[in-house]
Amino acid sequence: MSDQIWYLAIDGKQEGPYTGEEIEGRIRSGSVARGAHVYRDGMGNWAPVVSEPRFAAAFGTPIPKPPGGVADEIDFVIVGEEMQFVEITLDPGEACIAEAGSFMYMDPGIEMNTIFGDGSERGTGGFMDKLLSAGKRVLTGESLFMTVFGNGAGARRNVAFASPYPGRIIPLDLPAHGNTILCQKDAFLCAAKGVSVGIAFQRKLGAGLFGGEGFILQKLEGDGLAFVHAGGTVVERELGAGETLRLDTGCLVAFERQVDYDIQTVPGIKTALFGGEGLFFASLTGPGKVWIQSLPFSRLASRVYAAAPQTGGTRKGEGSVLGGLGGLVMGDRR
Repeated sequence: MSDQIWYLAIDGKQEGPYTGEEIEGRIRSGSVARGAHVYRDGMGNWAPVVSEPRFAAAFGTPIPKPPGGVADEIDFVIVGEEMQFVEITLDPGEACIAEAGSFMYMDPGIEMNTIFGDGSERGTGGFMDKLLSAGKRVLTGESLFMTVFGNGAGARRNVAFASPYPGRIIPLDLPAHGNTILCQKDAFLCAAKGVSVGIAFQRKLGAGLFGGEGFILQKLEGDGLAFVHAGGTVVERELGAGETLRLDTGCLVAFERQVDYDIQTVPGIKTALFGGEGLFFASLTGPGKVWIQSLPFSRLASRVYAAAPQTGGTRKGEGSVLGGLGGLVMGDRR
């Protein structure tokens, strides 16, 4: 897809149109300062140039957090190819949150604590507030509790979290995406302490009934880093205003809040009944970013289950010089 058209506002004067590459070049040449603002079709208003990840990178500085933020600022590195894990480096006093079962290893000095709720620990709400946030997590199939990994040592320490199955870990800097990302349940891996892991109800009946995840999506909200996991290869698409993308419901990983999400039926009765791709697909309309996975876990699990001997499947004899005879010898042919 061709580079989008941008406009600059420098000292109150509008300039443009420019391509994103042209703005990056002007930033690197020093003719655009950090105080400039940018605008493109699909944006609600002008935004600071450093709020866009590509332009912030051109300055050679990290994306700044909005004032009044509550999430810890963590450093990280993603290791591996097909089976990745993320190693998070915590300064003294910093912490991160994670789902149960994602922990891999930690340095001495990292302390584990279980908290009741969504992980944000915002405000001074009482027990009922915490119970409500925990109850929301139950609706997405998660536990009432989350684990906090805090650095209680006097120096920087590392803690790592691993992917549950082959795929990719996607780092999301929430301020760069309007402080909110919606994702399929089970996609969340870990985040900086202060990020809220809640729910978002579907506004449309079709998306709720046939979206594959019910009426509920996970909502990651805050001003810190969050990490989600996707199966297989990950594709990131930037949808323009009014641009629509249709995809298998299980292949959707996450999308920005302003993206319109709905479910549509497969056209044609023959295609719907005999096409082998189900009766429904997801329809996403921009503007905004969408993350897509090539291997949903449900698809992987169904293939493994179908091939399991105890469920009626049999081994095919791939790689065996005996082929079908090998199956008879090994007792797989009844």
